[in-house]
Amino acid sequence: MEFIADMEIHSKYARAVSPQMVLENLALWGAKKGIAVLGTGDFTHPLWFGDIKEKLEPAEPGLYRIKESYASHEAAPHDPRATRFMLSGEISCIYSKNGAVRRVHHLVYAPSIEAAEKINTQLGWVGNLKSDGRPIIGIDSKELLKIALAASPDCALVPAHVWTPWFGVFGSKSGFNSLEECFDELTGQIFAIETGLSSDPPMNWRIPFLDSKAVISSSDSHSLPRIGREATMFDADLSYAGIMNALRTRDRSLVGTVEFFPEEGRYHYDGHRDCNVAWSPEETKSHKGICTVCGKPVTVGVMARVDELAAKDRPAGFKPAWAKPFYNFVPFDEVIAEALGVGAGAKSVWKVHGEALQRFGSEFEILLRASESDLRAGLQPEVAEAVVRMRAGKVHITPGYDGEYGKISIFDDAERAGGKPQKSLF
Repeated sequence: MEFIADMEIHSKYARAVSPQMVLENLALWGAKKGIAVLGTGDFTHPLWFGDIKEKLEPAEPGLYRIKESYASHEAAPHDPRATRFMLSGEISCIYSKNGAVRRVHHLVYAPSIEAAEKINTQLGWVGNLKSDGRPIIGIDSKELLKIALAASPDCALVPAHVWTPWFGVFGSKSGFNSLEECFDELTGQIFAIETGLSSDPPMNWRIPFLDSKAVISSSDSHSLPRIGREATMFDADLSYAGIMNALRTRDRSLVGTVEFFPEEGRYHYDGHRDCNVAWSPEETKSHKGICTVCGKPVTVGVMARVDELAAKDRPAGFKPAWAKPFYNFVPFDEVIAEALGVGAGAKSVWKVHGEALQRFGSEFEILLRASESDLRAGLQPEVAEAVVRMRAGKVHITPGYDGEYGKISIFDDAERAGGKPQKSLF
């Protein structure tokens, strides 16, 4: 079965997350997005785990769905009970290893409520699970992996947003130079890594020690509209085992990923946000890594860190024979806002959004699958043109840096000045 999965989001119990991130809404928005499987996120939080046990029911093996009594049918034809959930959480491990303080985020997946409960019990002995949906636990990454595997051999640990400077396993601020440095003799138990918003698969293809690992993408969403801004595509059995087997084997059942344009991520370039300094890796080298405004070292971003760890015979653009396809895209509400020349929160955006979903069924149908002729027949001309350009990668991007998202546009200033965007100006 072909389907799209967004395997990590956050609940309302995590810091800086919308209070709308509850299971009832997640189930409905999964259907709107065209996502078949959502990670629950935050299963370590006691209140969220209580919601999971109360509001979800078993579906296919290892997957869950919203109970009928909690399902919202406000937006027919979208069926919230078609959305499946897999038990997921994100753990922030902060500890010392090899003479340095490490701050690393990991995704943990469980095949059952019982396995998740065992993990929560163990982690509750060493950290405060009530403090945050993404708890800070003072244990080694390897010990977290041991806890997960002891709960069930079918549990999995996937390093999250692996290149993020502050909390990625390869991050420039507190990460490692290899998976072996982090997980020692248990490295073989790590069969997948998550790209994060600031990197894409080609950047990870440059790293030889990742050749045997599946590359997945997920949204890490803190709000409903951002669900699915990155996701992973499967052609597999719709079950927990089907998903994990696809990641372990990396065969045809793992189809590929849908991605942010990595430049749009918050840590793609180097720099200092407070000083308005944004540099490419080459510019950082020319300044010896020192900010020209404040005189302090800049935050080294994902692009530079990948360059540092990449093999010398794998320059930017290297593509291995086994590479999976990937598709860069812009979230549909942002596409509409760009086409209309308004902010993404404008009522006009969500009016067009609702009408488009009524016609096409889901966001991913519009962004990935519908033919150009169908798009031009079913969407406002400027919205259809924006989707067509976005699919072709015809976008303008100012890269993100030091926690500042990149800025992306589909239409240029000349088109804006001349009125509505015109077809095929590129």
